[in-house]
Amino acid sequence: MRLLCLFLFISSFASAQQKVAVVLSGGAAKGLAHIGVLKALEENEIPIDYVVGTSMGGIIAGCYAGGMSPAQIEDIVLSKEFLDWVNGRFENGRSYYYFKKENDASFLKLNLSLDSTFSFQLNTSIASDLSLNFALAEKLAQPSAIANNNFDSLFVPLRVMASDIFTQTEIVLKKGVLSDALRTTQTAPFFYNPIRIDGKYLFDGGVYNNFPVDVAQRDFNPNVIIGSNVSSKVYNTYPYGEDEKLISRSLLYMLLDKSNPNDVPANGVYIQSNLQDYTAFDFTKAKAMIDSGYFQTLRQMPEIKSKIAERRTCEAVSAARNKFNNKTPAIIVENIRYEGFSKSQQKYFNRFFKSGKRPLYYNEIKTGYYKLVSEPFFNNLYPSFNYDQSRKNFEFKLTKRPQNNFQVDFGGVIATRNISNIFLGLNYYSFNRALTHFTANFFAGNFYKSVMLKARMDLPYLGQFYVEPEMVINSWSFLQGDDVIQQKFTPTVLDRVDRRYGINIGFPFGNEFKVVVNGSLYNNSDSYIDRGVLVSTDTLDLLRVRGSRLGFSISANSLNRKQYASEGKAFSLSGNWFSLEETLNPGNTSVQNFISVNQHSWIQGKLTLEQYFRAGIYSSGYYLEGVLSNQPTFSNYFGTIINAPAFNPLQDSRTLLLQNFRAFNYAAGGWRNIFSLRKSLDLRLEAYAFKPLEALFETSDQKTGLNSDITKIYFAGTAGLVMHSTLGPISLSVNYYDDKNRQLAVLLHVGFLLFNRGAMD
Repeated sequence: MRLLCLFLFISSFASAQQKVAVVLSGGAAKGLAHIGVLKALEENEIPIDYVVGTSMGGIIAGCYAGGMSPAQIEDIVLSKEFLDWVNGRFENGRSYYYFKKENDASFLKLNLSLDSTFSFQLNTSIASDLSLNFALAEKLAQPSAIANNNFDSLFVPLRVMASDIFTQTEIVLKKGVLSDALRTTQTAPFFYNPIRIDGKYLFDGGVYNNFPVDVAQRDFNPNVIIGSNVSSKVYNTYPYGEDEKLISRSLLYMLLDKSNPNDVPANGVYIQSNLQDYTAFDFTKAKAMIDSGYFQTLRQMPEIKSKIAERRTCEAVSAARNKFNNKTPAIIVENIRYEGFSKSQQKYFNRFFKSGKRPLYYNEIKTGYYKLVSEPFFNNLYPSFNYDQSRKNFEFKLTKRPQNNFQVDFGGVIATRNISNIFLGLNYYSFNRALTHFTANFFAGNFYKSVMLKARMDLPYLGQFYVEPEMVINSWSFLQGDDVIQQKFTPTVLDRVDRRYGINIGFPFGNEFKVVVNGSLYNNSDSYIDRGVLVSTDTLDLLRVRGSRLGFSISANSLNRKQYASEGKAFSLSGNWFSLEETLNPGNTSVQNFISVNQHSWIQGKLTLEQYFRAGIYSSGYYLEGVLSNQPTFSNYFGTIINAPAFNPLQDSRTLLLQNFRAFNYAAGGWRNIFSLRKSLDLRLEAYAFKPLEALFETSDQKTGLNSDITKIYFAGTAGLVMHSTLGPISLSVNYYDDKNRQLAVLLHVGFLLFNRGAMD
């Protein structure tokens, strides 16, 4: 009897000493199933003494070791903010409109590094990690501080896998800033830019060890290992028809099938969640994948309990977790360190973090960081928080990664009307005391040609502002833009060249608005006829306009796309004073037979509002525009109408001379309805009304008359399909204008129908 009691005592003591390690594999989005595994284990009182992970498994393991409960981790990955992080978007309200580039026709960007020897280096990263990096630094700064950067001192001891691709070896991370380790373990080559750990650039742990059971055995020597694997073959058969769009992700697929079930010892438990219906990029299906991990673990719970005798109640786990988290220090930053930057560059950065003010609180750091990285040039910055145990406060560090200072943009449009063009943009950055962005872009086509040169100098003085000299030359040939498949329209005989030489001075106004004060000189020439039909013997009127303008604008833009938006809002308010000399040299279609010279000056105000409201697959929005001015008429009607403000509601409006949609004073607006038929395919139905406060009409002597008839309202609308592709939008639409020369037409275009602003716009 005594021997039996002694045996039972020893057995119970041995079982109480059972240590359990949980190993979580890599697998990108599929790794979210690990959250369900952890949740099922805790609910069933299975102890978790150690966690080891790779890639997404490393992130889940690190969050758990950092004191987050499975429910808290689940709340994070189900949030909208999480989708923003993994998709490279900024959180709502964090975009800094001051740095937003003017929309252009580019759809492909090539990022290069140009050094003093004029050598180029290609940036191979295809994903933005700016939001993800800060989110990891934010969420894990405090547990890393509690553990003093020792992964054995976290809520549960942790190991995270990384890879040194130069020596082709796996790296086991067991100390250091926790957020750095988690960011490193999911750095898939060519997808995310790497960061340095102990002086080395490290990559995704899945390159060499996607299921680190051996690390758990070697470092922790547990009694039982529970291995959760989400990595499996992505396709059992070759994906014919999809291979071209999937090939860019081929390296990531190589990382997903390196997990061997036999790595888990016989006394352990191997869990393979059923994730066959999901891909490594299905982050929007996080809930379903978490549930898959949860229910698979429940199905194997009898096996788990048979191998693990010890139980740890939920109350005991919560108490231990609370005890760990109660040591959390507040994120108060006493020092900011810039690694890899000169003193003059550091002075520039300090403007974003309230120069001279210390300490800084967490929200001040976050605001400054997002303002700074809103400028695309600073997408190389990597943030981290490090706790100073002696001073009991944090240091915020911004580290320089490989710099890209030269960008080449490619774009343009192909259309069924003769308005196709190609676009090339060149961007070069110089950064020292100020940030200077040199831009040159070029359009080339039969209908439209353009050259734009500008240099924006961001100066960190007087708060912050920029000075931007610019030169723009636009050339439009409306006769060349006629419809190539429908010939029933009367062609517009008009060649326009406008030249603008100016300077813009811009200021931020909060996070969402920008104020720009501008001045410019312009020299425009227009050639046209004064009747509907051109014959070979006709000579054209030549209208020259030379003058200057001074103005200001207040604008904001959070639209989700630069064309065919379906979310967000935009606002613009501008005021301009024009002073010019008009010279008309009439051709043989003009009733005027002498050269006339006139001086004009006027003031113009313009307001534009656009906003969308989304509910499921349906998004509706309004577009409103109004212009008020005291602009005078020009020497003849056609010269007046082409220099009058225009309402351009549809994608091709700027390629048409719509006489009924031009006036010195008008109010216009419309409603846009967007139905998301598929992830990248929209059905758009739009309708607009244009009310000129004084309609312009041609008198019998080719002069301009003004008609204030309140019943004059003109309508426009479109119905079409838009597919959002890597080449820009692919749109097939039927467009209607209440205009005698162009009423109903079908338009198919691939690419962005966007142009540089004209001198009078």
